[in-house]
Amino acid sequence: MTLDLKIRRVGNSLGVIIPTEALALLNVKEGDHLYLTEAAEGSVRLSAQRPGFGEKAAIADDLIQRYRNALNELAK
Repeated sequence: MTLDLKIRRVGNSLGVIIPTEALALLNVKEGDHLYLTEAAEGSVRLSAQRPGFGEKAAIADDLIQRYRNALNELAK
């Protein structure tokens, strides 16, 4: 599924409206949390909140920063 989302002003911020079909795929409703994470080649991934995901993402970010040089070498 590919959706064309328009960035809109929401108060002093910018935001996008997520269509009902995408919300159904994510299995989320109003008030739920979503995570936007970096993916390959400058893209991003949008995922629904899962128990413990935030903690695991923080640990992964720390490891990526700490071992950045080693990971870059392994990626060659």
